[in-house]
Amino acid sequence: MSREAVCISRRGFLAGSAATGAGFMLAMKIPFGSDAHADDLPPEINAWVVVNDDDSVTIRIARSEMGQGTLTGLAQLVAEELECDWDTVQWEFPTPGQSLARERPWGSFSTGGSLGIRSSHQYVREGGAAARTMLIAAAAKQWQVDAGECSARDSVITHGPSGKTLTYGTVAATAATMEVPDEVTLKDPKDWRVAGKSKARLDTREKVDGSLRYGADLTFPGMLHAAIHACPVHGGTRKSVNASKAENMPGVHKVVEVGNDAVAVVADSWWQAKTALEAVDVIWETGAATEVNSESIDQMMVEGLSATEDRIFVGNQNGDAPAALKAAKKTITADYRFPMQSHAPMEPMNTTAIWTEDSCEAWVPTQNGEAALEAVAKAAGLFPEQCEVHKVILGGGFGRRGMHDYAIQAVQIARQFPGTPIKLLYSREEDQRRGYYHPLTHARMTAALTDEGELDALHIRISGISILASLRPALQAETLDPFVFQSLGPDGDPPAGDHMGIYEVPNLLIDHAMRNIHLRPGFWRGVNANQNVFYMESFLDEVAQAAGKDPLTFRRGLLKSQPKAQAVLDVVAKKAGWGRELPASHGLGLAVCKSFGSFVAACAEVSVIDGKLTMHKIWAATDPGYAVNPQQIEAQIFGSFVYGLSGALYQEMTVEDGAVVEENFDTYPSMTLAQMPEVESTVMPSGGFWGGVGEPTISVAAPAVLNAVYAATGKRIRHLPVKDQALA
Repeated sequence: MSREAVCISRRGFLAGSAATGAGFMLAMKIPFGSDAHADDLPPEINAWVVVNDDDSVTIRIARSEMGQGTLTGLAQLVAEELECDWDTVQWEFPTPGQSLARERPWGSFSTGGSLGIRSSHQYVREGGAAARTMLIAAAAKQWQVDAGECSARDSVITHGPSGKTLTYGTVAATAATMEVPDEVTLKDPKDWRVAGKSKARLDTREKVDGSLRYGADLTFPGMLHAAIHACPVHGGTRKSVNASKAENMPGVHKVVEVGNDAVAVVADSWWQAKTALEAVDVIWETGAATEVNSESIDQMMVEGLSATEDRIFVGNQNGDAPAALKAAKKTITADYRFPMQSHAPMEPMNTTAIWTEDSCEAWVPTQNGEAALEAVAKAAGLFPEQCEVHKVILGGGFGRRGMHDYAIQAVQIARQFPGTPIKLLYSREEDQRRGYYHPLTHARMTAALTDEGELDALHIRISGISILASLRPALQAETLDPFVFQSLGPDGDPPAGDHMGIYEVPNLLIDHAMRNIHLRPGFWRGVNANQNVFYMESFLDEVAQAAGKDPLTFRRGLLKSQPKAQAVLDVVAKKAGWGRELPASHGLGLAVCKSFGSFVAACAEVSVIDGKLTMHKIWAATDPGYAVNPQQIEAQIFGSFVYGLSGALYQEMTVEDGAVVEENFDTYPSMTLAQMPEVESTVMPSGGFWGGVGEPTISVAAPAVLNAVYAATGKRIRHLPVKDQALA
């Protein structure tokens, strides 16, 4: 990418960037609805940049921070173009209410799909560049010189001919009155000094010293606490409530009915509310859903594997796979299964809300502040302009906090206590019971080989739950869900245009038999790429074995038009010493994919001795196009392996009588520190595109490990989780 001139109008920059794409406000300095240039506030150069009197710079971050590092990465991009001193950078969250009042200058607040940086890098860089240009113009005006004779670096403006200097703080007030430039020039990434470097995260200090406040930590004068219990069978309703015992328990203010499917207790403390809630006798109306269990769900999915007509959607195809498979002399078929899983963030769902007849404020750990504002306003019975959502850092999101049922419930409860702060906090059990779960799917993989052992045809039938059908039930029988085909679909597939199958197959058919259940599916870190890459990469090992070929060589033969995928695959194979002699009961396994716009690969070394799996090391490589903070990318890789391997090895939500069984970490465990393999990562940005970071590598963890299990034992794992399967 070379230096590029970007044309921007004043209105287009201040109000139109939306087209592209803690505690009490956590130090946010702009009161809602106030003049952005109020005398008692430091000068706002533009929506992204505030320069303080001490020359420090406050950068505003619209996207959510949930441990993934988006906050720091976006600040780096702004600071790079701003040419400010990184050591003085502070941050703050604008609110969606402020954004609405100012015609959305910060663009999208949504944070998911690994889109936080890659969908906003352009306009946040423009924001930094525009602010730098305005600061230089202010200095030039004070010196009465041509701005072209001036330059900026580390928050200091220098006049080249005279050598005179001014700091950003001394000209900020003037800069705030300057015209937004019609055109800014963005730096070539090869010239980056702040972006592209491993910088310490801006939120680490507050986490370490304990000053950072998550939503669950918030306290307000006069605040009351709410504990809630909703019908454990999704879709069920409340039939009757007997609260007589609970209403007389210590600290209880009121037992309230919430929506049509929940009951809550409001008390002086959360523990009092939770204890009283257990004394409330609720009878639920659940209908036929109580007849659903894990066995009946699996039967439905198995039926879909061979269905020919009912709700079959084609996501990707070329050639004539059915004909090629029918004519083939050698075919390979295998059925795979991926379970339903919970997000299980460390911080359960919570919201604090204050409602009056003409206003509502809510403090929401959310992945999408604008969607949260809309949900809060609707629940409050008010216009969005009368409401505000204050964003707080999330104690884990993983997709769960893109849904706002918990914020709606908090406002519904707060409406029964006008003017009183109400903090709703889920118990761990409620968090598990009322999740939006990773969709369960099965897959039947069928391949045909030529006489030379080349892959000639491939049919992938996915049978399973559609996330979008749950969000748009009226369309569920008629509309293809593109998320189902993540990492398998053709280039240009919606929703993000990057879910492309990387392998060349002459005859290909990938279709989906939609089979939905009453439990709510949701976007779980990595979404459908998780199971699809597990299916594809595990089955390709099976096909390579049937062809009598080395798994690395076999994959490379299918990647001739994908040099970036080949590159990450070759790196992990080389670093792992692919083909070397291994100790007895050890094995190496590979996996590679394109996911969320990035190319990723992994090679795992494991051993299985007396049926016990030990994961010794995983070599990982990722090409995200541009690496804004390489250290953060490495941390994301490590974290995604913890999350993905925990799910693959141990985690499954099962169903009895229509309700989920696993309600806490005793039955829904994560990997322990002792079980975690050593991880060696290679971040290898090739430029020219912007890929995701938080989700792509999670997809290759499970298939790399399980292909290594096969290499060590001859045992093929096709159903997840692994926990109950014999590996000997």
